[in-house]
Amino acid sequence: MSELKHTALHEEHAALGASFTDFGGWDMPLRYGSELAEHRAVREAAGLFDLSHMGEVWVSGPDAATFLNTALVGNLAVIAVGKAKYSLIVNEQGGIIDDLIVYRIAETRYLVVPNAGNAPTVVAELTARAAGFDVEVVDASADTSLIAVQGPASEAILLDMVREEDRQAVIDLPYYAWVAVKSGDIDVLLARTGYTGEDGFELYVPNDRAAEIWRLALSLGEPRGLIAAGLAARDSLRLEAGMPLYGNELGLDTTPFEAGLGPVVSFKKDEAFVGRAALEAAKEAGANRMLVGLRGAGRRAGRGGYAVHAGGAQIGAITSGQPSPTLGYPVAIAYVDPAFAEVGTAVEVDLRGKLEPFEVVALPFYKRNN
Repeated sequence: MSELKHTALHEEHAALGASFTDFGGWDMPLRYGSELAEHRAVREAAGLFDLSHMGEVWVSGPDAATFLNTALVGNLAVIAVGKAKYSLIVNEQGGIIDDLIVYRIAETRYLVVPNAGNAPTVVAELTARAAGFDVEVVDASADTSLIAVQGPASEAILLDMVREEDRQAVIDLPYYAWVAVKSGDIDVLLARTGYTGEDGFELYVPNDRAAEIWRLALSLGEPRGLIAAGLAARDSLRLEAGMPLYGNELGLDTTPFEAGLGPVVSFKKDEAFVGRAALEAAKEAGANRMLVGLRGAGRRAGRGGYAVHAGGAQIGAITSGQPSPTLGYPVAIAYVDPAFAEVGTAVEVDLRGKLEPFEVVALPFYKRNN
């Protein structure tokens, strides 16, 4: 068994009393105290997350846009410099290798951010697919730290963290965009994407400056209610926001159309991207299962792998589920037969041998007011 990898902030987490868990081969903080308190801090004030296990892959060169349009399912050539786009990398059969975010840094330079456990696979795929293109694929994951500030107070905290001359850029930064700022003398690639359903920012910094940024965010954010938050809170937050997690909702056995990600796939672009023929056929055939939200009528929650029933037969299975701290009732995401995917459909979940009533509801479960 290989040794778990540590982020540059591992000692910071240990000093805060974090409980650690294996996540994609990384020793990551699961919680620091109460995961419920961490969840609520993000909904009501702000949470500080270490996301340095995520990958960072630079794609540069004259053919960068055309290459990414061939390697990924989305149209990355149309992104303006300073903006970002959610996309997918699939295999020839249309199965999802990973979901990722792509930032356009310059006309011929992009930053691709894959998930932690998938980063080596994505790097290998991009490198192989770069053959014949005038591009360079550089994996900077081992040198880059990623820190996220999420929650209603996140903008105010960032305004305290950056230089005076960068504050307006923070205020003006739209969703799914990035800007270069400085925190003291530290260069920060600041993005505004988020995975919690709240406003929030991601700070890409060199490993050797990560601890400084982490401590600064904690000290400046604490008066505004910010606390460090672990993977447990991140998972409950993203579930309420209806966001898929690779390995739960997404995988090699999943097409974008089953996962409700059909709009991410661009058939309008000219490039014969990897998996295009398979995805065109899959779209034509129609999905044989659909991803839906479920709301429990009782207090018991469905968990990943629990069977979903209707009409006396199993019609699907839960991929993620737990009680919603914000909403006060059980929520789950599940793949079900398309005949039972309409909002309002009554279903039952097998909760360890007892069928309990659930209802199909629209995603996301939670949406912030502003």
